[in-house]
Amino acid sequence: MMRAEGRAIKLTTRQKKIVETVRKRAPITGEQIAELLGVTRPAIRADLGLLVMLGYLDAKPKVGYFLGKEEAGGVQHDTAADAAMLPVREVMAVPIVLRETATVSDAVVALFLENVGSLTVVDGEGRLIGLVTRKDLLKVAIGNPQASSMLLGLVMTRLSNLATIAPEQTVREAMALMIAREIDGLPVVRPRGDNPDAGLEVIGRITKTTVMQLFYEASARN
Repeated sequence: MMRAEGRAIKLTTRQKKIVETVRKRAPITGEQIAELLGVTRPAIRADLGLLVMLGYLDAKPKVGYFLGKEEAGGVQHDTAADAAMLPVREVMAVPIVLRETATVSDAVVALFLENVGSLTVVDGEGRLIGLVTRKDLLKVAIGNPQASSMLLGLVMTRLSNLATIAPEQTVREAMALMIAREIDGLPVVRPRGDNPDAGLEVIGRITKTTVMQLFYEASARN
């Protein structure tokens, strides 16, 4: 009912821009939306709250904003089969990113603070160049008293050996890739431009935990 009633409310130009920004870049944080619109986070707080209340947007803690179910098409994903066919962009989390010049010590702190199993590594221009996992850090730390000061560029799994997934691919495809490669998660990436040499931009991450939670929620609704 709230959604039907909400449709009678005419959105402002800024609210329409917010919805369109989320449509293109979800999941995206409030701070990122504000930056793209050239305003402050407090300036759009009321707009975001209204859009969530009316069902245009939805939000998850530590993930960000994404389209509400009805704005995305009104499809209910009530079974495991439905969940498996969701595009990755609808379930991915915000990536935790560090520069290649960060240290192993920086990475350990980030892993614990963010409670994640891996970190995305980018170069000075924001291009994906690798991934660091807990196992990578453990390997380099054993018997190495200087490990904490080593740069991530020296210990990461490089892009050439990295499995990635595109936001439009399905959860099923992500599952198959994680199983085949025996890994716990995948960076979600898109090209940084039309030029192939521009590299890849990391826009999210999907993990086995994400998939398990998705399937659990689908089964709980049945």
